Amino acid sequence: MEDLSLSTLIWLRMVRFVQNSNQLSNEHLRQFGLTVAQFEALAHIRNFEPITQSELAEGLTVSGGGISRMLARLETEGLISRKQDWKTKHISLTDTGRELLERAFPSQLEQQSSLFDDSLSEDEKLQLHALMKKLYDTSRKRSENPQE
Repeated sequence: MEDLSLSTLIWLRMVRFVQNSNQLSNEHLRQFGLTVAQFEALAHIRNFEPITQSELAEGLTVSGGGISRMLARLETEGLISRKQDWKTKHISLTDTGRELLERAFPSQLEQQSSLFDDSLSEDEKLQLHALMKKLYDTSRKRSENPQE
């Protein structure tokens, strides 16, 4: 294998970090009967409810088929409700879903924050945040203008 550039090594490290972070989150969220994807869907629904399925899929960057299966499961478990309004289904949390998210949300935030708090100083976190914002802004510009 040829030598990889520093930029490629950084990208690989970021991918591995996100994969490991998601694995840790899945293990942590198991106590609430949730996966990371389900947790993110419930949090997104809470923030934007009532929300359509296509808006949710766009906000989560999940495929239409993937979101349909996840929503069917969340509805079966009584965590969300879907109400048909002519051609559009609007999704909201049920009282059960809201209560579960109220318990899981602070716990998940603490679990994720601890990864940074246990590794980085406040100055390093500020630096990392600024750098990640810069990378995110560049990636958003490229996705909006793919020809550039």
